[in-house]
Amino acid sequence: MRRVFGFLIGIFVGWMAGSTIALLLAPESGEKLRGELRSRSGGFVDEVKSAADARRKQLEDQLAALRAPRMPTKSE
Repeated sequence: MRRVFGFLIGIFVGWMAGSTIALLLAPESGEKLRGELRSRSGGFVDEVKSAADARRKQLEDQLAALRAPRMPTKSE
């Protein structure tokens, strides 16, 4: 659990440092760049949610198949 927590903290710190450097070194105005970053991150979040929903549907289908009663075979 500590490894996961440490990893997530590392991602967050890296994200903050990268975004700060990007804002400081960007050739565009800060407001325009922030708007672009906001729209890109919104698209990324939507993609992640879509992928998670698709995977959840797959797992629910697999679970339903496992819970379904089995047909007896000729040897039973």
